[in-house]
Amino acid sequence: MNIGVWQILILAIVILVLFGRGRISEMMGDFGRGISSFKKGMTEDEASATSSASKPNAQIEPPATETSRASVSSGAPAQKAPSESGDTKR
Repeated sequence: MNIGVWQILILAIVILVLFGRGRISEMMGDFGRGISSFKKGMTEDEASATSSASKPNAQIEPPATETSRASVSSGAPAQKAPSESGDTKR
């Protein structure tokens, strides 16, 4: 079955009537923003991969723990949370 110009035109009119011109342009704008953010993410990943590959002996700092963040942000000594080994009452 061949699809002709008239069938495509009728289909386009039906889609336009169902969704409206504003909704279709909004969907296409969202689609374009998604593609551009995907491309941006890909270039950032490539840039970070090349920069980390060029510095193989770079030292990586360990992430801050909850207790060290709490003492730094509040200025008070951090309190220990109950351990998961059974110190809590059941």
